[in-house]
Formats: sequence, C-alpha cells, structure tokens
Amino acid sequence: MFLPETYQLTLALMILSMLCWGSWANTLKLCPNYRFQLFYWDYSFGLLLASILLGLTAGSAGHTGPSFIAALVETSRERILWAFCGGVIFNIANLLLVAAIDVAGLAVAFPVGIGLALVVGAVSSYLVSPAANPFLLFAGVALVTIAIILDALAYRKRESTARATTTRGIVLSLIAGLLMGSFYPLVARAMRGPVEPGGSPGPYAIAFFFAIGVLISTIPANLLLMAKPLDGKPPVEGSGYFRAPIGWHIAGILGGAIWCLGAIANFVASGAHLVGPAVSYSIGQGATMISAAWGVFIWHEFAGAPRAARQLLVFMFIFFLLGLTAVAVAPLY
Repeated sequence: MFLPETYQLTLALMILSMLCWGSWANTLKLCPNYRFQLFYWDYSFGLLLASILLGLTAGSAGHTGPSFIAALVETSRERILWAFCGGVIFNIANLLLVAAIDVAGLAVAFPVGIGLALVVGAVSSYLVSPAANPFLLFAGVALVTIAIILDALAYRKRESTARATTTRGIVLSLIAGLLMGSFYPLVARAMRGPVEPGGSPGPYAIAFFFAIGVLISTIPANLLLMAKPLDGKPPVEGSGYFRAPIGWHIAGILGGAIWCLGAIANFVASGAHLVGPAVSYSIGQGATMISAAWGVFIWHEFAGAPRAARQLLVFMFIFFLLGLTAVAVAPLY
C-alpha cells in the first residue's frame, strides 16, 4: 500500500485532506432546491465506492504492508468494530450539523459545532496517540478555533437580518460538535500499531469499514430525518430522489468521493512517523476555512457585504494561517 516516507509528503496529504473536506459541499450547490436528505443517499454511496476504488489502487500499490484485499481479510473484529463505530458517529454528527445550520444559521452552528469538534478531536486523539510538540499543537488549535469564530461573525455581519438563535439550534450544534470530535479517536484506535501482518491493517482497510458504518447508519438516520426534519421544514418525500436529474445523483456521488479522498489522505498521514492523529485531524479541520474561501472567492457570498464583515474575513484568514503553521511544524519540534 502507498504510505508516505517523508514529512513533506505527509504534510501534502494533510493539506489535501483539508481541501477535500472543505470542498465536497460545493457539489450540493450543483443541485438547486434539492433537499439535503435526498442528496445524502448518493453521498453515502459515493463515500463507500471511493473507499473501494482507492483501496484497490493506492491501497494495493507499493511494497509496504499487505495489499488492500489481504488487509481486509486480516483485519481483526475489534479493529473492524472501532472503524465501523467511527463511521456511524461521524455520520450522525454530519447530519446533525447540517440540521443545526438550517435551524440556527452558520453564525451559530459553525463556531459551536466545528469549534467544539476541533478541540475535542485534537485532545482525545492526542490522548490516544501522543505525538508532536503539545504546546505548538494546541496553540495552533486555539488559533484555528479563533479563525472559525471570526468566520461565523463575518457571516452574521453579512446577514441583513440576523437569524434568531434558538435553543434547539444550539443544542443540535453542541451534540454535533461532540460527536464530530469523537469519531477520529475511534479511527486512530483501529489503526494503532505498525502496518504489518498481525498489526494494523492500514488506513485503506480501516477507511472501507468506516464507510460501511456511514452507509448502514444512513438508512435509519436519514429515513428518520426525512420523516421528521429537524429544521422545521415539511417531511421529505422519497419519490423526489427518483425524480431528480441524473446530474444531481452524480453530484452526490462525487461529493461523497471527495470527502472520502480527504478522509483516506488524513488517515494515511495520521499514521506517519512524528505526525499522529491529533496533528492530522487538526489540519484536516481547517476545512472550515477552505469552505469559507469557496464562498468568498468563487460563490461571491460576500459581494455587497458590509465593510466590517470583509475585515473580519481578513483576520480570519490570518489566524487560520498562523494556526495551521503552528500545527504543521509541531511534529518537527
């Protein structure tokens, strides 16, 4: 299987992860007025298909560790369970976060949900597998968290009428953040140990079992959200999925594949020498800033926004770059 041999390549994989995690949601913008619950069916299929494709290619290349198929066969039940549970927890967190955005808006959901996920995920992953300079790591996490808060404030300044913050929206954001920060330590636990026969099966096999957890948990969770949407909108009719244009289904599959590519890049990087899951996860969660960059420079979401909003965006990117730099150099010191 392909595994990085230098820190430069490992860092490139973490940045790729951040780019993918911050970009996959653009595929939903290609499906105007398409309910997210319907989009999510194709998203979960795409995630699983990409895990198989990447496993059969990158996961079977090179001379390090077993091939993808051999790793699947050799993976212990305990590791499968950890990866599967990680997929289930991530999936529920992802669905709840989208519901929280619809209920309370980006200005509440992102700083509460993603900010909490970043802190919980970095600390818990570090406890599972300590690596890198803790001062630089957590200082970087703090700076990225500040950047996320500035991002949320910019969105609030942009809105001509601020959306009322509901208790339901805050509660959903808190639950989503706790779950989003909790899935990665389970994945790290599944991959712990050297990639060798009798040891870790490697990131590609773990990503496959993770994707299985996402797909299986999507069935009850998404059906429930279709029947009882948490955003107060009418129930979603399943027939809308079959009436959707083929291009929308392709967009959903592509969205899941992009997220999966980012996940596997992140999983691969987390097992590299000096890095560890805390550093890899922290850089990956910089995806929030990538998403903001898409909104600012591609979708022009801040065209005509007040000057104060644009100033907050400048400081957001400054804090993000400082935090990202601190986390990136933490393994070197």
